Amino acid sequence: MTATPHLFSFGHGYSARALTPLLLARGWTVTGTTRSPDKAAELAASGVIPLVLPHDDPAPALARATHLLISAGPTADGDPALTLLRPHLDAVAPALAWAGYLSTTGVYGDHAGGWVDEDTRLTPATRRGALRVGAEAAWRAFAAETGLKLHIFRLAGIYGPGRGPFAKVRAGTARRILKPGQVFSRIHVDDIAQVLAASIDRPRPGAVYNVCDDDPAPPQEVLSHAARLLGLPDPPAEDWDTADMTPMARSFYAESKRVRNALIKQELGVRLRYPDYRSGLAALLASETAAP
Repeated sequence: MTATPHLFSFGHGYSARALTPLLLARGWTVTGTTRSPDKAAELAASGVIPLVLPHDDPAPALARATHLLISAGPTADGDPALTLLRPHLDAVAPALAWAGYLSTTGVYGDHAGGWVDEDTRLTPATRRGALRVGAEAAWRAFAAETGLKLHIFRLAGIYGPGRGPFAKVRAGTARRILKPGQVFSRIHVDDIAQVLAASIDRPRPGAVYNVCDDDPAPPQEVLSHAARLLGLPDPPAEDWDTADMTPMARSFYAESKRVRNALIKQELGVRLRYPDYRSGLAALLASETAAP
């Protein structure tokens, strides 16, 4: 008898939560980790078996897992999943049918608005990007040593339910930061979920995929479009050189690039539900309007 597919999801966050219903509908079991006992109840309510780390022992769930997803970001101390799970993963890694690591397009650094693809050299421009480059390398080394069937997904800027621009536009706190030539790539969380599901169905160990939509765009255009959808005036414009921004917010403007997504279409057969921010924002607004 074939074992029920079982995903062990380390750092069960926004993207993993979008993947979960696709897998549960197929009859999968999903175990998700969190550091918060309060969030454990939320995971259980969504059909996920919660593990509160480091309190709970991950070994039994890992022993039953057929698939592994790593969503937690690295710190200066390294990748938390490798640090915590390594003693247990060494034994089970070769038997896992698929493993996915969620990285970021920030590993490519700044390309002055030029195009990048999966073969572009990694030249991160921020500390966060550099940490991701290190984490990708650590997972590759682990896969080479153990036979883990690793797949790396470099995600563009994520938006979706609860993570759209509408709340700030409505509240009047949104600002259009103007920096000449600035352009970002984006991805709706539902499209992240379908890319992960497609890779699970068509595994290619060692693969790296950019996960983004078809329409890189300046951030101020996205805010203006959100305002138009709401029937509100454009948010105020501020020059990037003089805008009052946190170091974290300013760091997002340290990189400008357009990210190619041809591989997820050609190899995984993905057809994006939201190929540009206009279709994605329209769907978000429609879902907000329809919500009770």
